[in-house]
Amino acid sequence: MADCEDGGFKGKRRSEQQTLAQGGNQKGLPRKRFYRARAHSNPLSDSYFPVPNNPSDCDWKEHFPAFFKDNASEVESGKPANDEAKSEVRSSESGAVVPSFPAEKSVPKVRFADIGCGFGGLLVKLSVLYPDKLMVGMELRDKVSEYVKERILALRLKYSGQYENISCLRTNAMKYLPNYFEKGQLEKMFFLFPDPHFKEKNHRRRIISQALLAEYAYIMAIGGIIYTITDVEELGEWMKSNLDAHPLFEPLSEAELAKDPVVDLLTSATEEGQKVARNSGETYRAIYRRIASAV
Repeated sequence: MADCEDGGFKGKRRSEQQTLAQGGNQKGLPRKRFYRARAHSNPLSDSYFPVPNNPSDCDWKEHFPAFFKDNASEVESGKPANDEAKSEVRSSESGAVVPSFPAEKSVPKVRFADIGCGFGGLLVKLSVLYPDKLMVGMELRDKVSEYVKERILALRLKYSGQYENISCLRTNAMKYLPNYFEKGQLEKMFFLFPDPHFKEKNHRRRIISQALLAEYAYIMAIGGIIYTITDVEELGEWMKSNLDAHPLFEPLSEAELAKDPVVDLLTSATEEGQKVARNSGETYRAIYRRIASAV
């Protein structure tokens, strides 16, 4: 079975691990200034990174070693790999809008995907909120994805036993999502402050479209939630209109949004959201549920 990305956390330079283990900088975290990158990357251009042929070829053990170590011992003892049912109850008590998903009985699987995860702020917050859920950030920019990997590694070393459920890989989500995720696998997908691609000729590059929503619907579980937010009004209207037009998604009610703790994180947890807040900017969100086909 091939690793779902060249390296993942495997093959990290020993010197980097030792530096982070000794504290790295004062906070023990990588510094963004050493990972300069453009604000966005062209998703239609050819990039060179390994991609699994299908989800069964994707080996997540290198990304979530703590979860797969527990899985190996529990499978041998005949116990479930991880008790997601217990996680759902706890999340429900906190007021989250959490569908009832079956507990894992074998190999742990990624359940949340942050598409275009940037510097990983949302992943870090979600890791604490949903400690039993495996989640991955997918980022096309190589330096940014490298920063997120180093950030997660540093957090794991600094806070033993925490942040083991998050990871990041470099890939092109517009092209390869079905290569990583099975049908009905994901419970939450995030598209936060995506590239607006202002020019009409570049609208085909937008991460929300009817064609791509069909892919997202395929890999999402019934009851799963897709979160989108932007500070560009025209893009906000675009994403909302596309979600409204798709038969497999319906908007969450205001009452449901008020109970979902993830909603506040859309602006407070991400670096881009914090920048918009500092500039007193407006945000436009569209949050929808994956529903069953009427046919």
